Amino acid sequence: MSFFISKGAISQATAKNPLLAQIKTAIATVFPIQPNTGAVMTDELRRDILDILISFSEQIPHPASGSGDFGSQTLIRWQILAFVAGLDLTITKWFESHLDALSILKEVGDIKAQGLWAVWAAEGHPDPIRFENGNIFGNKAWCSGANIVDFGLLTYRDEAGQSQLIMVDMAQSGIDIDNGAWQAVGMQATDTATIQFHGTPASLVGSSNAYLERFGFWHGAAGVAACWFGATTAIADYLLTSVAKKPNHFKAMYLGQIATALAVNQQYFYHVANLIDTKPDSNHELAIRQLRANTEQVARQVLETVGQALGAAPFCTQAHFAKLSADLTVFIRQSHGAFDWQRIGELAAQNEELNSNTSQERLWQL
Repeated sequence: MSFFISKGAISQATAKNPLLAQIKTAIATVFPIQPNTGAVMTDELRRDILDILISFSEQIPHPASGSGDFGSQTLIRWQILAFVAGLDLTITKWFESHLDALSILKEVGDIKAQGLWAVWAAEGHPDPIRFENGNIFGNKAWCSGANIVDFGLLTYRDEAGQSQLIMVDMAQSGIDIDNGAWQAVGMQATDTATIQFHGTPASLVGSSNAYLERFGFWHGAAGVAACWFGATTAIADYLLTSVAKKPNHFKAMYLGQIATALAVNQQYFYHVANLIDTKPDSNHELAIRQLRANTEQVARQVLETVGQALGAAPFCTQAHFAKLSADLTVFIRQSHGAFDWQRIGELAAQNEELNSNTSQERLWQL
């Protein structure tokens, strides 16, 4: 299967999400892939596509923006992220982080932002970030896009152990970027590095714990799941195309399995988007954790099932399929496995207790 942006896909998107249609049309000017020509994503092409996406940043709705002329604003945002994920997960990683940064700045500081941004919130480095007299010292690991972003939003723990956001201009001196630890095959091109700061000027953003306590923290986490879903459906499309072109009973059986799983997952995205837009003053942590867990399960199922159905050929001869499969395997590890399931169980029990005490419907009542 060759990957291309078809006129039919653009026409369909126009009715469903006109902003997505504009983005597709713009990308098609630098990524004019036609049927049966294949697709090779280069670093230069990634940057060109990223620049196009950034130019649309201000038009892309923030989570919890309510409903507009074309329905859920949160869903429109997720549809755009899912489309980009079907193209390339490296671009997606950069762009999702950029959009998340813009939403955070709006929520905690109402700060207007220009250029390319990233959110770097991983913790655990033995020499963590310290903020002293307007300067930062120490290391931040797992920083994707370290060499290309204009500004970073970093978390650090203050003396009271509370999470605090810092904004730093990456064009300054006193910054060392080390890509040496990143040995991944999947997501290899994401320019993920450990950044060391040597008294680099920076600014505090928002109050202590504002980053974690805002409702948008979980709304943004759902956007990452939309990226997983977009890449997953792009992989599933290879099997869909194979069965459509050359019907086979066994391939059709495999397609039936993943078509069902994807349809259920898709419906839950619609449900959660509606929750976020109609009740923006709730974090919806339980629903979003369940959405992420379900999306990860479906992604793993599709990766395994499509491989069983199509064999080694697409992994070895289709650059887009091979790269997306390797990247998605790494990307879904942003899920936290057993820790997520544990928290889902705790939240479900809390929700059931609350409903019982207030004579509400039971958790799973139809």
